[in-house]
Amino acid sequence: MVNISSFPLNSGVYIFKDTDGKVIYIGKAKSIRKRVSSYFHKKHDDFKVQALLTEYASIDYIITGDESEAMLLEAQLIGQYKPKFNVLLKSGQPFVYILFTAGRLPKIKFVRNQQIKGKYFGPFLRKVQARKVFNYLVRTFKLNLCNKKIENGCLDYHIGLCAGSCKTDFDKEGYFFRLQLAQDALKHKHKKLLKSLKEKIQELNKNLEFEKSKHLQEYVDNLDIILHTIRTKFSQDKFEDQIFAAVTPIKQIYSFADDIDKKLQTFLKLEKPIRSIDCFDISHFQGSFLVGSCVRFVDGKPYKKSFRRFKIKTLQKQNDCAALQEIVSRRYRYKENLPDLIMIDGGKGQLNAIVKIIEKSIPCISLAKREEIIFSKQFPDGIKLDIKKDVGRLLIALRDYAHHFAISYHRKMRSL
Repeated sequence: MVNISSFPLNSGVYIFKDTDGKVIYIGKAKSIRKRVSSYFHKKHDDFKVQALLTEYASIDYIITGDESEAMLLEAQLIGQYKPKFNVLLKSGQPFVYILFTAGRLPKIKFVRNQQIKGKYFGPFLRKVQARKVFNYLVRTFKLNLCNKKIENGCLDYHIGLCAGSCKTDFDKEGYFFRLQLAQDALKHKHKKLLKSLKEKIQELNKNLEFEKSKHLQEYVDNLDIILHTIRTKFSQDKFEDQIFAAVTPIKQIYSFADDIDKKLQTFLKLEKPIRSIDCFDISHFQGSFLVGSCVRFVDGKPYKKSFRRFKIKTLQKQNDCAALQEIVSRRYRYKENLPDLIMIDGGKGQLNAIVKIIEKSIPCISLAKREEIIFSKQFPDGIKLDIKKDVGRLLIALRDYAHHFAISYHRKMRSL
């Protein structure tokens, strides 16, 4: 059902969806293809995985820059969409931050939300490591502020845990300096701090003080993790297009403008308005059980009387272009009830295969997955859809609907 070989080897997030396109499970992976493949190539004793594989209809993905970014995006999406098969990270705030507050006497805080004015470092998903780094910074640079007023300082001050704000002669300048050092430790100036930590570890090991050395090594490891997360500079905004295409349920994107036919005509540079569109898709499972589908949208809405399903008859092995030629020929065998536009789920190759067998009076386009690029006679080099506009939303909805329709038939054929 899923062409896993087409999935990227990049890190990212993979998304299981049901027949309505609703998100039912979200996961992260160092390699999307390898991770998704493991669901189908391994025997799973976990009843939740078995249930997931029974219920899902399609799998989509979002490519990220690295594994850390995938982890952060996964947490964000699970909290936002609350998939039924996700247990961890489903409720509450998954992230934490290290905050340097604004004001006359800034403080360093460990917080879950960005509600206070100041400079934030994060977000961090590994809360334990982030907490250890926070505690280390507070102790190392003596950043604890107390509410007491004692001329010679409180007990914590004398044992090195308090910044000395309790004293009447509180050294604000020294405190601000140490606060800046703590920020530097979380930025690009951290190398000196890590170097000094490692030198101290070597010294402790030579003196056989292994327990102290172990604690310092934990700081080094935690700092490495936290600093890597900071360098990731995670922002969900840069995945906006991918997220929309991957997780938006089909049922939520039927409301289009009344003049969508004219907008399609203008965007695709065609001679007349486009009221009816047929979209074709091919589905298979690892090259076997080939089936096809054709769905029709009229005035931006599904017209189910004209939906068609096809069992590929002329092929035994996967060949998307040949399979598309077969089902398109069969669909318009009697040259009746023709659409204003034909759309193919695919790229240039699939489009060229169809143009050869279609009457020239019917315009044809193809829509490539992931890139959301339209190819046609008017756009031989392709043009990217704007998913925020009616035309882009309609064409993507149509393509996804055809895909889910083909998958539902495919599952039925495999169960026979």
